[in-house]
Amino acid sequence: MPSQIGRAVTPTPLPSFRSVLFRLHWALGLTAGLVLALTGLTGALMSYEEAVTAFADRDRTVVAQGRRQAMSPAAITARIEVQAPGLRVNALTLSDDPTASVRVRFARDPKTGERPGSIYADPYDGVSLGPVRLEAAFGTVRALHRWLLISGEGKGWGRTVTGACALALIAVLATGLYLRWPRLHRWRIWLKPNLFRPGRPRWWSLHAVMGTWLAPVYLVIALSGLTWSYAWVKDGATWLLVGRGGEARPAGEPGRRGPVDAPAKAFDPAVLDRAWTAFRAGEGREAGLANITLPEPDARAIRIRWLPAGTDAPSARNEVRYDATTGVMLAAWRSADLPLGRRIADNMLEVHRGRFFGDPFALLFCLAALAMPAFAATGLTLYVLRRRAGRAGRAAATSAATPATTRGNR
Repeated sequence: MPSQIGRAVTPTPLPSFRSVLFRLHWALGLTAGLVLALTGLTGALMSYEEAVTAFADRDRTVVAQGRRQAMSPAAITARIEVQAPGLRVNALTLSDDPTASVRVRFARDPKTGERPGSIYADPYDGVSLGPVRLEAAFGTVRALHRWLLISGEGKGWGRTVTGACALALIAVLATGLYLRWPRLHRWRIWLKPNLFRPGRPRWWSLHAVMGTWLAPVYLVIALSGLTWSYAWVKDGATWLLVGRGGEARPAGEPGRRGPVDAPAKAFDPAVLDRAWTAFRAGEGREAGLANITLPEPDARAIRIRWLPAGTDAPSARNEVRYDATTGVMLAAWRSADLPLGRRIADNMLEVHRGRFFGDPFALLFCLAALAMPAFAATGLTLYVLRRRAGRAGRAAATSAATPATTRGNR
């Protein structure tokens, strides 16, 4: 047997930068891709939650007007709370359509933190028309989307996991675009899949071209989604969009409390009607849909968010606030008067859903979310085919080397 002493040992070459990025790309795709596929599917389900809910509740959203006179918000609130003992009305959604019912949202249970299901009510007599259908189902879908149904909800590990997967999505997009950077830049190479190539090249073309088309949408979804997972991302985004001091909350905002040692004051329902009358006569004379958020017992303001008649775009939402003790207007904001950065920061959820940019983009974002499982599936297929080809190549090399070794021993 020849001696091994003195034989030079060939060092193992370091992997190239491209090889490192390739391994990072498929490692993130195989791990975070499963969660991203789930969040994409649930996100697509929530894209048209309002439309689906309205269709399911079409028999409860319409009432007969006749010659009846609509009740005031305070009277509707009192009537509902009599029908639902132990529950407190938190918000009312009113329409200028005389045949539209009122949507009622209740406050969370102070002990459990759970929010009772919303209901519809007749605006003319305050009678409950029944619960909002599919609200609980969409609530489960939303919890699955945001924190994977992991205990702790927004304060648990679930939100951290989904946030990490959003960061992984950005890394996958960046490494994927780098890895597919062609030597010849032609639009067909970038934007048209070649489905006539056999085997793995066909799947690669579909995966790469689909990723190129959807990369801008996925980037917006990932960046906007990170604002719910990490406070520093939200603060940084607000600073970029609004500037320094963008987090400052104006006086009178709902939920802003008085001094700690100040006694809590019961909310006077008459103030709600006073504020509503002032709203309809002033800022809200053009309102088609208005959402009234009632204040907590010791909060300072009544908040009314409203959309102009004939408009359902969330980016057109306006806001006005009234003093919870006097009904005097404190402040008002019109979306059209705000800079674009402020509007984006105030409507980050609609940016995340694509609705901020209009109905065509909302559909595009929904389709992109639906494509997320297919995107993950093509990546997994490529990984399996590559592993299979690697095993076949090593087996062929071993079988080719075996006869040569046998002849050498002879």
